[in-house]
Amino acid sequence: MDLNRINHVFFVGVGGIGMSALARYFKFLGKNVAGYDRSESELTDELEAEGIAVTYDSDPESIPVEYRSQADTLVVFTPAVPLSLPVLAWFYHHNFTVLKRAQVLGLITREQKGVCVAGTHGKTTVSSMISHLLRNSSVDCNAFLGGISLNYKTNLLVSDNSDYVVIEADEYDRSFHQLTPYAAVITSVDPDHLEIYGNYENVKEGFNKFASLIKEDGILLHRNGLQINPDLNSGVKSFTYDIEKPADFYAEKIEIENGQYLFSLLTPERKIVNLQLGVPGRVNLENAVAALAIGTLLGCTDAELRAGISSFKGNRRRFEYHYKTSRKIYIDDYAHHPKEIKATLASLKELYPDKRITGIFQPHLYSRTKDFAVEFAESLSMLDELILLEIYPAREEPIPGVSSELIFNDVKMTKKVLTNRSGLFAAIRKNNPELLISMGAGDIGEMVGGIKKVIEELDA
Repeated sequence: MDLNRINHVFFVGVGGIGMSALARYFKFLGKNVAGYDRSESELTDELEAEGIAVTYDSDPESIPVEYRSQADTLVVFTPAVPLSLPVLAWFYHHNFTVLKRAQVLGLITREQKGVCVAGTHGKTTVSSMISHLLRNSSVDCNAFLGGISLNYKTNLLVSDNSDYVVIEADEYDRSFHQLTPYAAVITSVDPDHLEIYGNYENVKEGFNKFASLIKEDGILLHRNGLQINPDLNSGVKSFTYDIEKPADFYAEKIEIENGQYLFSLLTPERKIVNLQLGVPGRVNLENAVAALAIGTLLGCTDAELRAGISSFKGNRRRFEYHYKTSRKIYIDDYAHHPKEIKATLASLKELYPDKRITGIFQPHLYSRTKDFAVEFAESLSMLDELILLEIYPAREEPIPGVSSELIFNDVKMTKKVLTNRSGLFAAIRKNNPELLISMGAGDIGEMVGGIKKVIEELDA
């Protein structure tokens, strides 16, 4: 498809983190950009302030008149939006060019050198770290991020000086099979999205397929020990990484100082010393090894990598501190898979071994809760105290017999409470937490400001 003939781009689901980055990109290219989303949010407010018109009415009559010509209009949608949505169905009925977000990203990776980060967890942080390292080096990059960077206050980075483009490769709906990476990173291959894949074998095969799409003479970097065996194209160089050896890239001389990691990186060719990670958490140390490995393979110097990793601030909703005093700490995190929760809580316990840790968790999707209720309960049992919310359904209809009680009943602790959104603040006040972490991929992120206010009141 020739994007040059497109003058108007309409996004269905424009308020999504991935969709908004693409909307900003086409705005940067000088296109006219508008979109639909079902509700107003901080992100849609930002888009409107940047000159992107957003409608919250799914009636086709809400489509601006200038986006009703199929000759020069591209329509982009996210798989989270049902095809029956009236505004999307109208575009299909009138024979517009309608592409999934992943298909558009695929077009971009065929024109540029895609650095595509995949994994059932960790990909947002790793892709953001890679982007920051490359931006702070002579290599430079463009980037479509799956989170709002705290360094750049956006999820889109553009450059006139680099043909590298960093992209978060989403496994949901097999979207990452639309990409053609030059370099690919695979952080994790855990059972997830089983409503799409059916079983774990198909998940692994999905990641094998993704790796097989790497261009000839490209790069594959994956965490050591993953259960994948891809059929790589000619000349693709494959490397492994881990926190510690054995792996091609690993850390050594790891120390914690004032909540931050100091370490050296061992590579196949050299040792990079005096590295300091700018964000806390052992899970982020593993992410940093992956990002530094890619930076090394793409030509960043030791000094550039050292400066980049120390100045990385993280992403919104990724182990993000919102309140920190000697008496109270509040952190928010996007963790929504049992292994993510386990890694996040292990990092917390390492950083704060003497703190009483209270967790708020909002399960995301009925299907994921049904598939992993036992595993969720096991991970959440690492907490000292739990406040469990009702399931956030997202795109799904309820499944009979599936509720947060499936998790709640198996959590092995006495100090636990099950509540809804309206009862959350009261539950926090009653708990009076010392260290509080909120977790989940649903609308719990919209409650962070209110949670912070409660913690401030309790600390007054």
